[in-house]
Amino acid sequence: MHKERDPLDDCVAAEMQAHGIPAVSLAIVRDGQIAAARAYGHLAAGEQEIDPETLFQAASISKVLAALGALLLVERGMLSLDADVNDRLIGWKLPGNEFTHAEKVTVRRILSHTAGLTVHGFPGYARGRPLPELTEILDGAGCANTAPVRVETVPGSVRKYSGGGYTILQKLMIDVTGQPFPSLMKELVLDPLKMDRSTFEQPLPARWESAAACGHLPQSGRFRGNWNVMPEMAAAGLWTTPSDLARLVIAIQAANAGATDGAISPQVARWMTTPVVKGQGMGPMILGSKNHLFGHEGRTWGFDSWLHASPVRGVVIMINANDNTKALRRICKTAWNLDL
Repeated sequence: MHKERDPLDDCVAAEMQAHGIPAVSLAIVRDGQIAAARAYGHLAAGEQEIDPETLFQAASISKVLAALGALLLVERGMLSLDADVNDRLIGWKLPGNEFTHAEKVTVRRILSHTAGLTVHGFPGYARGRPLPELTEILDGAGCANTAPVRVETVPGSVRKYSGGGYTILQKLMIDVTGQPFPSLMKELVLDPLKMDRSTFEQPLPARWESAAACGHLPQSGRFRGNWNVMPEMAAAGLWTTPSDLARLVIAIQAANAGATDGAISPQVARWMTTPVVKGQGMGPMILGSKNHLFGHEGRTWGFDSWLHASPVRGVVIMINANDNTKALRRICKTAWNLDL
């Protein structure tokens, strides 16, 4: 636990007190290094204090890592950015319709949310309950709790956020490599970036459970079962820490600055952080008047997260609560301006 108080400590304490946030974990990036990693609060009321190695559900920030994994496969020639995804999908195909006569769903369009696909996000499944197969999720069949993933506008014509698209991407990456998604992402992304406190395994393996924060909801408190299971791994299945996500930020920053000896090449970093459409790269959201800021937000039952970065700075914040007061933005602003 950080001992010497400063404006960031005071800001976090005030936000936690005012808005009933049980725990806040954050990491600050400065000039290619993790300048600070701090943790405040408890796994849940009356339980142990968290530390910077406590795991949180990253929710939609998972998409940034899934995009990186897909782009690494593109760089290796195993995927194409602009080919019809149906060309490589095995055992399941995205049904065509009047919107796909001339334009097709591609990896570039999935990563930039311009593929015209349905299903914004996924609620997950209670721990211990049956889980649908990936193809059942894509078809809204079996015990899946979301609608089928289908094309509803002409691909390439408009940006429309789609977790369903990233679930197609998950299937595609499995099909072209023959590997389960968690082990593939460990090999492609997590190990090279030294993200040792991160996993896409769903359900969360027992070995990690004691190190995982418990989700909380406004008014009702601790989330039933502590968290939901997310078989839609590419869209929302990552468990991680702010420090591990800070390592991702640092790798993207270094590659964008021209470094060629890291886990991410300059080409892949440019793909991720160059807008395909206004405000959206392949994976991250692109912000700022000069498109120089990148990041993503995440929300699932009981967890919110925030990743915000520039070419030389970055802040990652994760909390075990759903907060609608913009507390994470205020904490981010204080952390961003902290004199370290």
